[in-house]
Amino acid sequence: MDSKPTYEQGQLHLQIFEQRREPRLRQARDWFWANAFAETIDEALRIAPMGTEAGTNFMMVIGYWDQACAFLNYGLLHEDLFFETSGEFYGVYNRIKPTLKEGRERFHNKLFAFNIEKAATRFEAWAEKRSPGLIASMREMDQQMRTQRKKTAA
Repeated sequence: MDSKPTYEQGQLHLQIFEQRREPRLRQARDWFWANAFAETIDEALRIAPMGTEAGTNFMMVIGYWDQACAFLNYGLLHEDLFFETSGEFYGVYNRIKPTLKEGRERFHNKLFAFNIEKAATRFEAWAEKRSPGLIASMREMDQQMRTQRKKTAA
């Protein structure tokens, strides 16, 4: 994006960031990063069953980032500003990516985390252009976390 963010985009960006600091969402985000390691939808449902606190934590994180990315995808947020300051959404996408297709099919919801995925696809190209190797590094870090989690769970 060649333009500078508008004042309104900056304000909305700050409001979205401020929501991340809300105690319950912060708790859900902490849970997500420590626990949300699934390769299949069945494994995801064991980790975060619907109707449980873990399930609520999972859906809070996905819902928050899907909404933030929807604002981005609809042009309400400035893309460069968002990508420069909000990389967490990509980490969330990377975590849920292995289960997205299967989950969408099982629950007949083609739109589940659609906005996260759409923004993540653009972010990959954006990051490779501005910081080559960033995406590979993020994926490697997440894989290390997955491996560590498996070791501690065993």
